[in-house]
Amino acid sequence: MKTASDFLVDIPLLQNEDLVTKARKIMREDIYRELYVHDGQRKLLGYIDITDVLRVTATKSNVTIKGYVKEITPVSPGDHVDSVLVAIRNSATDSVPVVDGQNIILGGVLLSELFPVAITTHKLQGSVKDCMSRNVITCSTDDTAQRIHNLITESGFTAFPVVKRRRLVGMISRRDLLKDGRWRTASESSIPIEGIMSTPVMTVSPDDSTGDAAALMVKYDVSRLPVIDDEKIVGIIDRHDILKALG
Repeated sequence: MKTASDFLVDIPLLQNEDLVTKARKIMREDIYRELYVHDGQRKLLGYIDITDVLRVTATKSNVTIKGYVKEITPVSPGDHVDSVLVAIRNSATDSVPVVDGQNIILGGVLLSELFPVAITTHKLQGSVKDCMSRNVITCSTDDTAQRIHNLITESGFTAFPVVKRRRLVGMISRRDLLKDGRWRTASESSIPIEGIMSTPVMTVSPDDSTGDAAALMVKYDVSRLPVIDDEKIVGIIDRHDILKALG
């Protein structure tokens, strides 16, 4: 029986007095979407989300993370994988902190690490159209890195389909902007995203099974897949949508 302790990883910790710039530097590594905050004795206070942190674009700032800390329900080392999945799904995060009986942070469990196990040990229900999101934010090849920066900080999403003449031609993500330090200047950059977007794009159709969509996410290490019907984008499906389909 797999438990939280089997997937435990070290995640950098912060305190309320730490600067936002410190959190942003850590998150630029593109591994963590959340960082946990403790009281100085490793007792969990909450977490900060990358979307809030990236809104502060100045390279030097005296703003601390205290005003950005959110509550989160942790799990225990012995909690079953299913309980961990529920905690991640309920918090709508990409990780969950693991604490001991004294609320001391032991580490965290990443959805990206747990996801491959979850989809092989559970029966996925329905098709892509049953759980995809139909409200899709898209970009054009002429859009600038500045617009993508703004979309990421405003929407909370970290990847967007790129279209040209109404056809999907790529995906642009936080990962693309982080390459070569682009994020640091992205808030003021007029660089067209056509030259930095990722191609080719893995896609699914509305009638594909959620199992097939999940398998593609694992195989290509992506968190979101555009849904295409008759060469048009009709939706998007991500890991959290897949979690809702777990039997």
